[in-house]
Amino acid sequence: MGDKRLAGQVVHEVFMALLYDWNRLMEEASPASSAWAFFKSVVAEELAWQGRGSAMPETAAFDLVLARDLLNSVRDKFAVMESSIGLYAAIARLPERQFDVMVLVYVLGYSLQKTAHVMGVSSATVRSHRDRARKRLARELESSRQERIDE
Repeated sequence: MGDKRLAGQVVHEVFMALLYDWNRLMEEASPASSAWAFFKSVVAEELAWQGRGSAMPETAAFDLVLARDLLNSVRDKFAVMESSIGLYAAIARLPERQFDVMVLVYVLGYSLQKTAHVMGVSSATVRSHRDRARKRLARELESSRQERIDE
């Protein structure tokens, strides 16, 4: 969001909405996953209303869990961030679930279990997405390194 006060307001708004609709939320198959999706949509709506994107690349602050629309805009910004090894661009090109796992586990420091809970999937699924993402990044970075050597 780029503004701690605004981020606090958005989080408060989300918590109040979740509290208001708590009984329905508890009937969901995965309440944490539903809350995660709701939070992401509120962040995306707020940024869209302001006519701006995430300040994440400029501030390098990964303090907020981002909405799908916001994750996609961040993906685009990741692609243009400077990196001598091309890591940011490679992360930006990951498939959606792999990208989410990499952000939650490696950027926000969530455990595999917490990531699974938030995403509404099993820990085994998170491990699978993580392992596939790491292999994909390793292949892509090695290919990029080889191209620089060949030039």
